Amino acid sequence: MRIKKALATLLVAASAVTALTGCGGGGEQKDDKKPESISFWYYDKDTAAQTMAWREAAADFTKKTGVKVKFEVKSFAQIAQNSSQFLNSDQAPDIMESNRGNGSAGMLSSMGLLTDLGPYVEKYGWDKKVTEADASMAKYDEKGVMGGDTWYGAPNYAEYQRVYYNKDMFAKYNIKEPTTLAEFEDACQKFKDAGVTPIAADAGEFGVLWLWWQLVSTKADKGFIQDWQMYKHEVNWKDESLTYATKTLNDWLDKGYISRNATGLKAEDTTTSFIKGEYPIYQTGTWNQGRFVDQIKGFEWDASILPGSKFAQGCTGNLLTIPEKSKNKDLAAQLIDMVLSKKEQNGIAKHGGIPLAADNDSIDNPKNKAMAEEYAKFSKENALSYYPDYPASNLTDAIPAALQELVNGTKTPDQTLEAIKDAYTSGVKDMDVKD
Repeated sequence: MRIKKALATLLVAASAVTALTGCGGGGEQKDDKKPESISFWYYDKDTAAQTMAWREAAADFTKKTGVKVKFEVKSFAQIAQNSSQFLNSDQAPDIMESNRGNGSAGMLSSMGLLTDLGPYVEKYGWDKKVTEADASMAKYDEKGVMGGDTWYGAPNYAEYQRVYYNKDMFAKYNIKEPTTLAEFEDACQKFKDAGVTPIAADAGEFGVLWLWWQLVSTKADKGFIQDWQMYKHEVNWKDESLTYATKTLNDWLDKGYISRNATGLKAEDTTTSFIKGEYPIYQTGTWNQGRFVDQIKGFEWDASILPGSKFAQGCTGNLLTIPEKSKNKDLAAQLIDMVLSKKEQNGIAKHGGIPLAADNDSIDNPKNKAMAEEYAKFSKENALSYYPDYPASNLTDAIPAALQELVNGTKTPDQTLEAIKDAYTSGVKDMDVKD
């Protein structure tokens, strides 16, 4: 939207005085006086691996500096919807967890609300600790498009989509766990023939969306991903990856591999059902793996990325950012560096998360080790497709809404793809990121 440029100009002008004494222009801030505490706003669950690691790092930080870390939990909606307001006030925190992507951290950076972390990256060597693919979500250009040259966030963990298999159900029906997409579809048909709906998927939130994008990721090439996510060229809406994924998803619905009642389901419904052993197959984010390790007691399970995928759907997790109006930037950066230390990265792995700079050989749990190694393989190959709603802020609602109609049977695959095209085109235009 054109208004973004005008707002960004006003915000930068309003913070000019701060920039003279702070880190705003890209230079390190010299904290004049050590505070009693620094503030850290976040919205992840306290049981999340990264949250536990942040708190462990904070304890070490306090021991070293004598400065306490005041954690304040916010809702995702609070930060997503109101961050541009509170970040431009004296109430801005010293560290803030921010969603990554053009419509989130990218937009905030383009409005002058986040600190350029370049001097801290150079000082602490953060660019040596993460791969190019993971760094792309932390770096934005002047328009807020990811993959730019300026660091506005610190990646510290990762997440991606995996397919989880109930091994006991596969054994009960004498079905082989798939290693190819053809075998995956064959397994689904055999379960359906036995009267079992094979795939747990919700359309009330994002489950069907993620399944659709993972199917895109089996056919897409790097050029398509860059066009979709980074606006390198106009998206080719006739690309095989889009037509294949949309038609295949509809085919799976027609064959009963996914229930058309999925529109009434949300993520917690399908997650709970899988834990109870009600479905043989469930694609979900790796943030659920720790829960599966702890809560699944009645059957054996395994997981891997959807067979045939050329890209992993996912990326570095939410970023740790330092707001431009933080009063304690140096201390905030020091804490972030502790989060990226080998100790805390190994801690993320220990708690069931995916670290970016850990020693994977030190991971004791074999399931968590396999997950970390699988992600590392795709990350090192720069083979991440990210998430499909990153290009524009409206897509988080618009694409699931279009796919809901596909699930309901009120739109054909062609009509669904046309609705996604319209939402994408208008959303990117409103973002005002293209010349």
